[in-house]
Amino acid sequence: MFHLIWMFIIGIVVGLLARMVTPGADHMGFLMTGVVGIVGSYIGGFIARLFSKPVEGQMFHPAGIIMSVIGAVILLIVWRYVQ
Repeated sequence: MFHLIWMFIIGIVVGLLARMVTPGADHMGFLMTGVVGIVGSYIGGFIARLFSKPVEGQMFHPAGIIMSVIGAVILLIVWRYVQ
């Protein structure tokens, strides 16, 4: 249970950073910002694993928060064009 709460807190931080980096107004609430951050983290992790595989047994990729924010920015840009 604590893992899900921690994931949502990190998702909010990543979502807020992505919204600060991406120009323009995003009309989404606190919950949607967290969802953008979480999905952006999965996108960033997928992109990072395409270029380099993490060491066997390692839980987190070294790219970490940077690739999470990049993934969330990509998601926000795609979201604007779809909406």
